[in-house]
Amino acid sequence: MALFKRTSSDNTDFKKLVALLDKDLAIRDGDEHAFYAQFNKIDSIRHVIVYYVDSKAVGAGGFKQYEMGIAEIKRMFVMPEYRGKGIALEILNQLENWAAESGFLECILETGNKQPEAIGLYHKAGYSIIPNYGQYENVENSICMSKSIL
Repeated sequence: MALFKRTSSDNTDFKKLVALLDKDLAIRDGDEHAFYAQFNKIDSIRHVIVYYVDSKAVGAGGFKQYEMGIAEIKRMFVMPEYRGKGIALEILNQLENWAAESGFLECILETGNKQPEAIGLYHKAGYSIIPNYGQYENVENSICMSKSIL
């Protein structure tokens, strides 16, 4: 049985999934990982979805306010053995719905060009590439995307 749980970054299962995500990103990003890691702290994410299959946490993601009306999607991850089943898209849909309920009009995110699966997911979900924002502005590996959630 599958279950979505709304929680925060204090959730132990979320923290475990983020640790797995960080290991994966350290390999993919190589020398650039330290740069990205500074922007991926989870202590202030109040909106987190953890996805459970048979009581096992297998995927998660969160969002936080970037600007008034704009939510930034953060820390999306699904365990490798559960990929290809639509779980990440469902987590993303849950996050977008929660963001809309919370008064946000748009979601933005940053991913890397070394994460083709993530890029494909976000395109499939209706995200479009935008100019890199904030700390990612002049970072060649970064791909920033946006979607209206009105």
